[in-house]
Amino acid sequence: MNGLPPFETHRVENQPPPFEPRDLWRDDAALREAVSREGADRFAPRLAGYGALAGDELYRIGFDANRDRPRLRTHDRFGHRIDTVEFHPAYHRLMEAAKTHGVAGLSWHEPEPGAHVARAALSYLHHQADAGTSCPLTMTHAAVPVLRREPSLGAWAGRAAAPLYDPRDLPLADKAGITLGMGMTEKQGGSDVRANTTTATPDGEAYRLVGHKWFFSAPMCDGFLVLAQAPGGLTCLLMPRRLPDGERNRFALVRLKDKLGDWSNASSEVEFRDALAWRVGEEGRGVATIIEMVMLTRLDCMLGSAAEMRMALAHALHHARHRRTFGKRLVDHPLMANVLADLAIESEAATTFALRVARGVDRAPHDAGEAAFARIATALGKYWICKRTPAFVNEAQECLGGAGYVEESILPRLYRQAPLNSIWEGSGNVQCLDVLRALAREPETRVALQAELESASGRTPAFDAFATRLIAEIEGAGIGEAGARAVTERLARALQAAALLRAGSPMADVFVRQRLAPGHEWAFGSLSGNEDAGVILARALPG
Repeated sequence: MNGLPPFETHRVENQPPPFEPRDLWRDDAALREAVSREGADRFAPRLAGYGALAGDELYRIGFDANRDRPRLRTHDRFGHRIDTVEFHPAYHRLMEAAKTHGVAGLSWHEPEPGAHVARAALSYLHHQADAGTSCPLTMTHAAVPVLRREPSLGAWAGRAAAPLYDPRDLPLADKAGITLGMGMTEKQGGSDVRANTTTATPDGEAYRLVGHKWFFSAPMCDGFLVLAQAPGGLTCLLMPRRLPDGERNRFALVRLKDKLGDWSNASSEVEFRDALAWRVGEEGRGVATIIEMVMLTRLDCMLGSAAEMRMALAHALHHARHRRTFGKRLVDHPLMANVLADLAIESEAATTFALRVARGVDRAPHDAGEAAFARIATALGKYWICKRTPAFVNEAQECLGGAGYVEESILPRLYRQAPLNSIWEGSGNVQCLDVLRALAREPETRVALQAELESASGRTPAFDAFATRLIAEIEGAGIGEAGARAVTERLARALQAAALLRAGSPMADVFVRQRLAPGHEWAFGSLSGNEDAGVILARALPG
């Protein structure tokens, strides 16, 4: 009947082809342009190679790494304490590919102009294939400049930066490449790390740690930066997993966290039982020591959220171009096109701004203005881009309908992942208070913001008016804590607009009209006016 074999009830039709393989570099015009504009053009061939790898093999095995979640083995079959976390082989392949291509160390082992921008682009590409492995990669990258402050820890910094991955549980001397984790948070303090109770007692040139960490990130790393109370106050220390003589250090993994997302990565609770550690920085200066690492990890929060937006958009647009409803393709329905175009604008603004901040980080050591910009823009972007991502991914899911709610697509994984970056490395309120603190105590950040906004002036009156009001606001009598979110959001949107305008992006004018004008509706798909959705979508993803 109807040409079907007996007992078969339907044909499979009106379905999109597989998403992969896709070249994540070639398909992303905004990324390519940003890399060139922000000074990393010489790294383009390397980025092109990784974009092809991430959109094919790494994308496919990312499903395996997340489906078969890490398992904690506290003891072996004979009863010996081993505190091992077992991963699916796909996890190790993802880590190997990322580490060898420079996701965790390009900035340090090839310290040329533009290296931070290129490393940021590598991280953005990798995160689209698998977000969980981005956690140890980010921490490994961000820990290097902190460890370099202590000459005695130079070997740790060098091996962390090295483009080599070695998952074996061995002491530092037996490994050419390592990964690094973090242990900051305790159950009684959370973001208030000064409330930490873990103690660090001097023992010759080392310290002994006693206490706990409520979140101990990536517990199979080779070493961990931790905060503990030394005699001189809260102090940063490096705790090795294996002691120089090969023995296990004295800490115990209590359990793995049962997290909403980030499934391919392990996070744990830990107890320090007289564990050996070495001081990094001065006693009592733990927060000041760790702040450089935190700034870099916050940049990666922005990049990760922008990457999640990008992957969600790509899937929504791919589906809409191949699925037909009511006699035409989904993408040809005006309201669906409006939704997709609105998502495309948001995605490009996030990517463009995140790479602009990466340039600030790249130039900070040699340019005080760029250093000031990177310092405050990191907090602004971390707040706003990460805050926008959960709603963005949900809207992309809706473009696929029920298929976007099924684990065989990547959308449920992206949706579970989306809230993480707004929580990790300081929640939204922490970022906004940091912005207020910088504006009040570091006048160079206000100067940097004004210069950045003025650099985009003269292109459209709507932006100029918005920027003028905003500059007057931050130069005024002061912003109260209760208003911190509002001003942080306005600053972030203005900086996104400035980045798009200076880039000459086709999205710039529509972003100004739809994101800075008063009365804009914030649900995606509420673009007003005569925006050309076809032009926007053609730029967003090749057909």
